[in-house]
Amino acid sequence: MPRLRPKLVDPSQQLLVLEPNRIEKQYWKDLWRYRELFAILAWRDVAVRYRQTAFGVGWALIRPFLSMVVFTVIFGKLANLPSDGDAPYAIMVFAAMLPWQFFASALTSVSGSLLIGAGLFSKIYFPRIIAPAATVITCLVDFALSFGILAVLMAWYRYLPTWRLLMLPFWLAVVFVFSMGLGLLISTWTVRYRDLSFLVPFLIQIGQYISPVAYSTSIVPAKWQFLFGLNPMVGVIEGFRWAILGKSALVNPLSINLSLLVVAVLAVVGVWRFRAAEKTFVDLI
Repeated sequence: MPRLRPKLVDPSQQLLVLEPNRIEKQYWKDLWRYRELFAILAWRDVAVRYRQTAFGVGWALIRPFLSMVVFTVIFGKLANLPSDGDAPYAIMVFAAMLPWQFFASALTSVSGSLLIGAGLFSKIYFPRIIAPAATVITCLVDFALSFGILAVLMAWYRYLPTWRLLMLPFWLAVVFVFSMGLGLLISTWTVRYRDLSFLVPFLIQIGQYISPVAYSTSIVPAKWQFLFGLNPMVGVIEGFRWAILGKSALVNPLSINLSLLVVAVLAVVGVWRFRAAEKTFVDLI
């Protein structure tokens, strides 16, 4: 049988096309092309998250559980604040702890991802938005583990979920978009102004108390509901409680609409600002 030889191409017949702004035009397609890099970065963050810790992934359970206990004792028992409907105070608090812990962890990870990945940025090209997006996967793992505590609490109090629980992925997606949009915006500023890396934890701590994590939105006076609803986490927490508590949840349509609007605006602005500053990251870092 005759051996087949590869067909040689005359170099003079090859055409090299230099297209201006090709990277800009192919940017969103490159996100799919570099999906393996995204998986590698996400797995790296998950693998090193609790390495060389005594409790390991148990910290994902300990932190929200202890926070729920403290808030239930202080606000539910000592301050005697009302719960939503007939829902146990502990479940109401934990239904808010789930999105808040996810948001706080994701925002911290995304806002600091550019400084952490500085060495990688200077070596190879890839869409830089992959790096902050990959850090959120670890937060999703923590969320899934914490959700197990909620299932145990609902079984303990014999509080059965309803069909509304099927809407929980939607509200989780809203938290993801919010944390990514705000995190991308902060990360672009952090590259230039490193002081923001110290300010973010302080803002998260304040945000926990101006968000209805440890209390019901029913205690907020009606005249402050609009201003209160400008905080996107208000509508998100109400959405989570609506999905988890069922008919016991108190939902303000104004807060829901304001939250979705603010999240959408921050997502667009965050991605736009990140893309505009992306070319200068290596020089500034």
